Amino acid sequence: MPEQSTPTSNATLNRLRAAVLGANDGIVSTASVLMGVAGASAGSRALFTAGMAALVAGALSMAVGEYVSVSSQRDAEKVNSKLAEEHEDGEFTNPWQAAIASLLAFTAGGLVPFVAVLVAPEDIQILATVIAVVVALVFTGYYSASVGGASRKRAIARVMIGGLIAMAVTYFIGAAFGAFV
Repeated sequence: MPEQSTPTSNATLNRLRAAVLGANDGIVSTASVLMGVAGASAGSRALFTAGMAALVAGALSMAVGEYVSVSSQRDAEKVNSKLAEEHEDGEFTNPWQAAIASLLAFTAGGLVPFVAVLVAPEDIQILATVIAVVVALVFTGYYSASVGGASRKRAIARVMIGGLIAMAVTYFIGAAFGAFV
């Protein structure tokens, strides 16, 4: 049975974009940093430090980036509005909502690989992290497609392929450079 598309408002799409981008980036960025460090044969202490740094820096970076981006969008909306003076502030895109949504979504997404690598026994940390990331990316792709009315299979494939490639590349870079350090 074909998937049905339902109309979605611009405000909903903006929140969805910020949340999906934040969660996906949190999952992939944090997992990739952890894979790079794990590839270098680092211990649990180094993984914790790297994971925490990736989580905090990434969440703050996403929030600032969303705020700046959406502020620019809001400025353009106001300039392009024929009756900008008659519009109320609530009618325009809100940069604070986007920044907070992105920060929270990145943090939630980034916690998946971070917690997985910390709680897994050392001999299966990488495998456990990859499995946790795959599950999280499937959920993210499915949710974004469902809310946006798009193809679930295509959305899941898109986030899975990108995430797995990012983790593999950083793991092998970590392994290559870890041998020299």
